[in-house]
Amino acid sequence: MAHEGLWEQLDKLDGTETAQRAKCQFRSNPERYVITLLNAEYTVSLSDRQISFVQPGSPQRPAEFLEQLCTLAYLINAQDLPLSSKLVRAQALPGGQFFFRGLHSLPTEKLAEAFGDCPEALHRISVQFDAKRCEYGDASIELCVLPRVPLTIVIWRRCEEFEARASILFDETAAAQLPLDALLAAANLTVEALIKAAAGSS
Repeated sequence: MAHEGLWEQLDKLDGTETAQRAKCQFRSNPERYVITLLNAEYTVSLSDRQISFVQPGSPQRPAEFLEQLCTLAYLINAQDLPLSSKLVRAQALPGGQFFFRGLHSLPTEKLAEAFGDCPEALHRISVQFDAKRCEYGDASIELCVLPRVPLTIVIWRRCEEFEARASILFDETAAAQLPLDALLAAANLTVEALIKAAAGSS
């Protein structure tokens, strides 16, 4: 089973306390968590170790590998902490300078390629993610990947003098909520979702 070690850790935790830390819901009969990931609802069933995407009017679908990783790691690690409201680059997080490089680099090039010619598209799709517009770059939004993990996406427009650029910024508390590999997974999920939404709205 994928993520078996994470399931074993989650099984040992108190459901009510975990839900409070993670800012989600814990329900009984059967025991499960209900959590929001990228403005969509997921159920995390402890009895059969299944995570499902739930959409009203549609059949449930099993969560994909990265969705499972983010959800389980978050339930295990989340802390009941206020946001610092201080944005930092991934490399400024504890251990980030050594982790976020090479194969573990953030997918900013994908963002720049998708939105560099039309940064306004980022604002157009922001409502799908209940995102808040920001005032950075040529277009920017803040959206919650998970209840205590906001990401800020910034796009700079491509022009004659400069190539398009993009940044993914974290709240300073991000590493307290997710380990770095799960933060990278969260960033990848977010970028994939934004690009898919933009393609669907064009």
